[in-house]
Amino acid sequence: MNSRTLLVALSLAVVTACSPRQVDVRTAPTTQAQVSVQVNNTLTQAVNVYVTSGGTDTFLKQVGAKSSATIPVQGFAAGTTVSLKAVTLDGVKTYSRDNVTLSGTYVFPLP
Repeated sequence: MNSRTLLVALSLAVVTACSPRQVDVRTAPTTQAQVSVQVNNTLTQAVNVYVTSGGTDTFLKQVGAKSSATIPVQGFAAGTTVSLKAVTLDGVKTYSRDNVTLSGTYVFPLP
């Protein structure tokens, strides 16, 4: 490669490197409103908490005996009507609330 070809190649590289770049500007995707369930478990044993929609149970979280937990409900939009269910670990007792419209934080006291 002769010096003239090298000079032309370097000049093109500098021009390309220093030229303006295209910028793609977009707005952030909209986020769903956060909905959650506050479980206040006064029972002497832990419970598994589920949200039920269309006959399908979705496990949310296990809440310990005599404790409370605020559980985010992922995958369900605000305004969705669901059922909530809490089942004791031994499977003997089930507590439920039907026709719950998800909005903000829904309080689910047990029992």
